[in-house]
Amino acid sequence: MRQKIQQQLSIVEPPVNHEHAVELATIQNIIDGHPQIIELVYADLIKGLDDPEAGREGMMTGEQVFKSLVIKQMNGFSYSGLAFHIEDSRTYRAFCGFGIADDVPSDSTFQRDVKKVTAATHEAINRIILEFAAEAGIESGRKVRTDCTVVESNIHHPTDSSLLEDSVRVLSRLTGRAVDVFGLDISFADHSRRAKKRALEILNAKSVKRQRKPYRDLYNVTERTVGYATQAAQSLELLAAMGVSDAEETAAALRGFIELAEKVMSQTGRRVFLKERVPPEDKIVSIFEPHTDIIVKDRRDTHFGHKIALTGGQSGLITDLVVEEGNPADATLAVKMVRRQKEIYNHILLVS
Repeated sequence: MRQKIQQQLSIVEPPVNHEHAVELATIQNIIDGHPQIIELVYADLIKGLDDPEAGREGMMTGEQVFKSLVIKQMNGFSYSGLAFHIEDSRTYRAFCGFGIADDVPSDSTFQRDVKKVTAATHEAINRIILEFAAEAGIESGRKVRTDCTVVESNIHHPTDSSLLEDSVRVLSRLTGRAVDVFGLDISFADHSRRAKKRALEILNAKSVKRQRKPYRDLYNVTERTVGYATQAAQSLELLAAMGVSDAEETAAALRGFIELAEKVMSQTGRRVFLKERVPPEDKIVSIFEPHTDIIVKDRRDTHFGHKIALTGGQSGLITDLVVEEGNPADATLAVKMVRRQKEIYNHILLVS
């Protein structure tokens, strides 16, 4: 009989009959058959701890961290999205090992723990999966294809003015916070609004000539802000030597951004004022992702990120991935990737 409303919900939820749930169950079986995967992740999580058994209860287990990482990568979730979907989905909860009454960690906790899993651990886990695939007859690795592509960093389009404005904003925030928290006795003025105005003037200028004056003022404001930050870092280092908590960490953060701001000022001075052509290896395109490379493809398209070399087998399984430094020619990477495949499978390959 059809009813208007459901009078009472079932206490026990039925299993989900969906292909994605079957996929997760298969992944669970692989993890169960290879406990060294979780051991590798756990080793990263406790690295640097004096006593791994100490600490508060309720921290994520190695298994929960790894399975959360799997879900994040499968779906392309942000950390905020990851926290929501695991809390919202009973399938994801069961897969990750969170009980019906358990609190799901916050997005910041997921970010903290997932990022502790190192690149070396990712590679070691991939080797374990490849070994399983070979034993199961899924991928023999005898015929592979290598290719290169670019993965872009999550940054705004870099211009000298926007990088100077970023430097002023971040250094002003860190310096102001240090002054408030530690009571530093230094001269300090927040020029963030002025820097933003100058950056907008440069963006909207109708000619290079009209950009010069706001560029000069923005450069001077950045130089002044770096000076404030340097004074703050020196004062914090003195406090750290006296044993003041968190002073050393704050000083290190300031020093890091001071160094990046000085690089931005250098390239701006050379390009804007001296009219030099700054080579890509001397440029910085983000103070938040300073490792980002400038990749030019087909002599026309410019990307900001990293070149990666991929190798895939006949089954479609990715057998190897290497993040390259700079922009090496694709032709120079073929021999390297073939050698890595031979190391993985230890037999002759057919390469396309």
